Amino acid sequence: MIASMTGFAAATREVPGGQLALEIKSVNHRYLEVQARMGDDLRPLEPLLREALAASLTRGKVDCRLTFTASAGEALALEPDQAALRALATASARVQSVFPDARPLSVSEVLHWPGVLAGSALADDDAREAVAALAAAAVADLAATRRREGEKLSAVLRDRLKAISALVLRARPHVPAAIVAFRDKLAARIAEAGGALGDERLQQEVVLFASRIDVAEELDRLEAHVAEFTRVLDKGGACGKRLDFLCQEFNREANTLGSKAASAEVTGLAVELKVLIEQMREQVQNVE
Repeated sequence: MIASMTGFAAATREVPGGQLALEIKSVNHRYLEVQARMGDDLRPLEPLLREALAASLTRGKVDCRLTFTASAGEALALEPDQAALRALATASARVQSVFPDARPLSVSEVLHWPGVLAGSALADDDAREAVAALAAAAVADLAATRRREGEKLSAVLRDRLKAISALVLRARPHVPAAIVAFRDKLAARIAEAGGALGDERLQQEVVLFASRIDVAEELDRLEAHVAEFTRVLDKGGACGKRLDFLCQEFNREANTLGSKAASAEVTGLAVELKVLIEQMREQVQNVE
């Protein structure tokens, strides 16, 4: 089963002193890019999140938001950490000794300084265990969402592949008919001009024309690409880059088919092919 790169997951976990919450959003991207947003007191736990995401995802731009909300009782019992206060006061005094005009820190700035409110953070061991469990649950939910979205993408892509196969079948009979029409038209014009082009020379012109408009190779390649695209979809996994490459190959053959078209019918079929291929390419951009 293929997976989309678009997804969303959210999970919460009750911990001593409050609640941890994790939100994960992902969109399409060429590689795996993770952006983590969290308070400075939780920043040491960021590697846990990145490891959990890298173990499950291979592509996508992922935005994570980890928050800790203290319970009401804990919020009232917050006490400034004395060691942090002393360290901050020492640093502030040194700065003012060099820059006497510098504005002193306000109470609000002091309280919001990382590590000052010791009660607002989890114990290290509790935090690591809780975030690891929270990340595992959220990432699993995200992966499931991306797979469900990928299932829908697969259905759309398979429909387009069927339509491409149908167009290829419609295009094949037009080539022999175009050659016969060219031969008859050429013979009629020679007769109208009163000329006498021999059968051998006429046959040579027909052969040259047939070689210029021969699209059998392009049609065969289109069918081969349909088979390969289907095989990759059936195999599943992280196949977005391979499918994108196949879309480029589809487009190359459709362009050649259009340039060799010797009839309005084949030209119209080439245009329809390019529309279908572009629709596939847009969907493939979101496949992991």
